[in-house]
Amino acid sequence: METTRLRVRVVPGAKKPGLAGRYGTAWKVRVSAPAERGAANDAVLELLAAALGVRLRDVRLVSGHASRDKIVELAGLPPAETEARLAAANRKDE
Repeated sequence: METTRLRVRVVPGAKKPGLAGRYGTAWKVRVSAPAERGAANDAVLELLAAALGVRLRDVRLVSGHASRDKIVELAGLPPAETEARLAAANRKDE
């Protein structure tokens, strides 16, 4: 099974959750959950799973548990498909 590692920059406590476009080599993600007790991390994983059309169990946080900059691993999606799906979801959020 192919996996992709995705860099994300998280903005917790946002009024409007969703994808906010590129942030350098990462994707910027806004979540309404606060950065407390892993709530923002859980919200990021849920948002990415929904945006990518994959199951929540196929999205895993591998680095950056206490940081705004995180690395998320996506099971079953090649990098090109991941980028295409995020770009399409980002256009919907605008």
